[in-house]
Amino acid sequence: MNVTGIDWAIIGAFFLVSLLIGLFTSKKAGSSAKEFFLSGRNMPWWLLGVSMVATTFSADTPNLVTDIVRKNGVAGNWTWWAFLLTGMLTVFVYAKLWRRSEVTTDLEFYELRYSGKGAAFLRAFRAIYLGVFFNVVIMATVSLAAIKIGGVMLGLSPVQTLLIASVVTVVYSSLGGLKGVLLTDFFQFFIAIIGSFGAAYYIIDLPEIGSVSNLLSHEMVADKLDFFPDFSDPNAYIPFFLLPIAIQWWATWYPGAEPGGGGYIAQRMLSAKDEKNAMGATLFFNIAHYALRPWPWILIALASLVIFPNISDMQAAFPAITEDKLGDDLAYSAMLTFLPTGLIGIVLASLIAAVMSTLSTHLNWGSSYIVNDFYLRFLKPEASDKELVAVGRISTVTLMVLSAVLALALSSALDAFNILLQIGAGTGLIFILRWFWWRINAYTEISAMAISFVVAIFFEAINPNIGLIDIPEDQAYLKLIYSVSITTVGWLLVTFFTQPEKDEVLLSFYKKVSPASFGWKKILDKYPEIKQNPGQLPKEIGMMLLGSVMVYTALFSTGFFIYSEILGGIVCGLIALASGLVMLKTWKTLD
Repeated sequence: MNVTGIDWAIIGAFFLVSLLIGLFTSKKAGSSAKEFFLSGRNMPWWLLGVSMVATTFSADTPNLVTDIVRKNGVAGNWTWWAFLLTGMLTVFVYAKLWRRSEVTTDLEFYELRYSGKGAAFLRAFRAIYLGVFFNVVIMATVSLAAIKIGGVMLGLSPVQTLLIASVVTVVYSSLGGLKGVLLTDFFQFFIAIIGSFGAAYYIIDLPEIGSVSNLLSHEMVADKLDFFPDFSDPNAYIPFFLLPIAIQWWATWYPGAEPGGGGYIAQRMLSAKDEKNAMGATLFFNIAHYALRPWPWILIALASLVIFPNISDMQAAFPAITEDKLGDDLAYSAMLTFLPTGLIGIVLASLIAAVMSTLSTHLNWGSSYIVNDFYLRFLKPEASDKELVAVGRISTVTLMVLSAVLALALSSALDAFNILLQIGAGTGLIFILRWFWWRINAYTEISAMAISFVVAIFFEAINPNIGLIDIPEDQAYLKLIYSVSITTVGWLLVTFFTQPEKDEVLLSFYKKVSPASFGWKKILDKYPEIKQNPGQLPKEIGMMLLGSVMVYTALFSTGFFIYSEILGGIVCGLIALASGLVMLKTWKTLD
């Protein structure tokens, strides 16, 4: 690939700005642990919302979308589009609850909602389980994308790519804390948007393609354009639409799309100025993530079917890429090699931005768990702020090293995505209900976590060897249904066979967070002096559905216009506009 001096200058300028932001924010970030991890709880919605989008603008996301589209068409994206329902539920129901809790991390929630050894175990275990294990897996998939981009576009070895991406990211993340991450995300977001849209525009105009209409009528593409799968084929509509929209969005736990909010999304909400800013940030994120960004990725994925119809075509074009890194997800990077001077630099900077934005967020989020929920809580409660910041910076470096090592062993972002979904299957409903149902206790969450993990290991590692449960290859989605069912029944039994939390713990949580009281009536009726909050949950759920309609119809409106189906584009656009106006008007009536 012909990367010229102009391109390298653009990339160098990008690196320089990112480092300067880290240096600029380092002094204030180092003043206290809360400043390092939450930016003083004073961040506006627009900065937090852009940061959420930038974080999920990960370099592995276009690779994932390309993998999905090449295998299953545009409709295959319902695998992740369904998580919009989770996101909108977080906007209108959970964002304000998280902000009211005033915890430093979402794991601190455990000792606010529960008590005793069970709560302490949950907080300590998940600090390591999520902050290290899950976090490292997510960062490894991002690093894998960086490896494929570096190998295809720059001819770099995996180790060279990881060294370059890791060093700069670790420097500004460890120096600037969350504020440095937020400001860098803001800058990187616009680079990423320009890069993805610019790349899609140029690639569609390649001589081999010529125009959007030529692309859409090509024999390799024409049967992959539907927004919905073939409803006459159960092996298409069940795994790619019915399962995600009916079960997956509420039943599974996946970083960045946690039912009820959590992880780095919760970290952003907790750092907001107030409840309205927390809600505004998550609303902006969901609109931009699901309606604004997908089409450039989808168009490039479709174009790749024309240029590289088979994996063997990519192997022939890029012989230096090792066989274990070859896959449909490589097609996105392969298509970018056709870009001209100048645009190559912008696109490379945008991809580097996507990698660094996601890595920096996960590094800060993971180290917040290690510092606040493990080191400070269990190892050294008397630690000074200076010491906590130092531990945070050390853990940042450590997490990056571990994820880089794992990235060298991975081969596909889609494989990692499916494994993480399987491990979290059946736990999601707890994260939705624990705010509104007093009966859930620490052992509910412990049992769900243990059962879902054991069931995932069974289906992914044990059952394929012993064949205890027959799951045809074309019905692999049954694993998720079995996992959700077994885990849900298991934690419900544990909930009813164990003692509820003590009244004083439940009342303390209720008074601080003030959720809708309908699921708390049994405990609240014993204490008539406690003011009950009926809440506006039905209205909030209605707004969640309205917001989802708005985003989906905006997404499809764009698609119809790209397909030159003008009437469909206008109808969906009007529905999106009307839904948005009603939603904004109703927002003003929320407490």
